[in-house]
Amino acid sequence: MNDQTIENEIQAKGKTAARITPADIENAIAEEHYFTPAQATSRLVVAGRASLPAGIKQQPHQSLSLLTFCVLVLRNGFTVTGESACASPENFDAEIGRKIARANAVQKIWPLMGYELRTELARPRLTEADAAADLAGKPRPDHPSA
Repeated sequence: MNDQTIENEIQAKGKTAARITPADIENAIAEEHYFTPAQATSRLVVAGRASLPAGIKQQPHQSLSLLTFCVLVLRNGFTVTGESACASPENFDAEIGRKIARANAVQKIWPLMGYELRTELARPRLTEADAAADLAGKPRPDHPSA
């Protein structure tokens, strides 16, 4: 089951209360970036650094080209990451690695946006009666003063 399949079931059951949808998740993403540690290491070498940071070798281990990272930048500037590691070099496919890494990053957005929505839902709402009481300098109807 994927996110869209679940969304279709939610809609079919008429669940219309406030919630986060796959479209909300996609709309929250401003940018996406992909790289392997091998690419990151080679960029340091290409950048002409006279000496590489400790632990970084001129020739990175082959396994570093089998690990794909996805960095999603959300509209508010927060970042989430996902990764995909391929065990067999013969099976490595950059496109598949990016898809898996992105899916893993997207899964980290759901709880963040769920928390944000729950915070909004828990916030007290100002009713017209509350506003009228505030303007009149009287206690709000649902919240009598002590």
